[in-house]
Amino acid sequence: MIPEQKQSLSTTMHNIFLQHTTAIILLALLAACAPNKPQPPAKPTQFTPALFDTSTLQTGGVKMISIDGKYKVWTKKVGQGDIKLLLLHGGPAMTHEYFECFESLSKDSNIEIYLYDQLGSYYSDQPNDDNLWVTERFVEEVEQVRQALGLNKENFYLLGHSWGGILAMEYALKYQQHLKGLIISNMMASIPDYEKYNGVLRSKMRPSLIDSLTKFEEKGDFKNPTYTQLVEKEYYAKHVLRLAEYPEPVARSFKHLNEHIYVLMQGPSEFKVGGRLLKWERKADLKNITVPTLAIGAEHDTMDPKAMEEISKTVQNGRYLHCPNGSHMAMWDDQAHYFPGVINFLYDVHYGRFPEKKK
Repeated sequence: MIPEQKQSLSTTMHNIFLQHTTAIILLALLAACAPNKPQPPAKPTQFTPALFDTSTLQTGGVKMISIDGKYKVWTKKVGQGDIKLLLLHGGPAMTHEYFECFESLSKDSNIEIYLYDQLGSYYSDQPNDDNLWVTERFVEEVEQVRQALGLNKENFYLLGHSWGGILAMEYALKYQQHLKGLIISNMMASIPDYEKYNGVLRSKMRPSLIDSLTKFEEKGDFKNPTYTQLVEKEYYAKHVLRLAEYPEPVARSFKHLNEHIYVLMQGPSEFKVGGRLLKWERKADLKNITVPTLAIGAEHDTMDPKAMEEISKTVQNGRYLHCPNGSHMAMWDDQAHYFPGVINFLYDVHYGRFPEKKK
């Protein structure tokens, strides 16, 4: 090969090398400038203390709390957050189990849930002493639970449903200095008014059904299978829980009801009021509740939704949440309205947006 050809070939090879090198550098620069795709966190492949704290006994959030130095009540913390929400179940003497739907809150919600079985309920002690089953004692029990859980006016929110709503109102009237916010879910402020509204719902039933129910009630035959089936089919299915089938936690809660305490305080059923709560009335005292309060009513509830709305207007700092598709257990049959309303209330209070500033 003559020298000129060698020089030309060498120049060509050099140019090709420069072009390839330039292309590689440009690709590297483009890759460096491109936005990085977020990488999913690496999944653990071996144990670390962050996975399970072995320095203390772990109970899955369950804590048994001493009441009056004699009894134990069951509580369970679910999630972790700055907002602490203690749930008071209904009945009296139902269980926390029907509140298990609250466990579906996102771990990022910043809401810490406390499930709790009141004394006499399935997971707590059940002493054989009827002197214990009075509202005033239950209020003191809730206060002892608050103290044991370390809840305070900066973070403590109380939600009471049904009988738990009575208990929440009573607690607020005595101990609201410890509350950040109050939620009264599906409970009127007057048992006599509740009984009257019960009569309104009953009047809408077909006459033959009313006659059949009345015959059993006049005999006091409330446990007759025919009577209980009629009440469940014609009343509970329309006004207590409007789902084709009870969710498992609800069925479990009903199964674990302490019937003795329930009848002693409430009466034979949601349909027939009686017992120690028969004359309970707090409408005139609601004006003394100053903490932010959410009252929840439902279109098909056993409780008059208009009375629930009135609660929100009577307390000093109230809001009303209406569940148009819900019944007494609206946290199950109208979750689309119930949970956004509850969560927004908690956020608005906690982050200083409640009450809304008037323009």
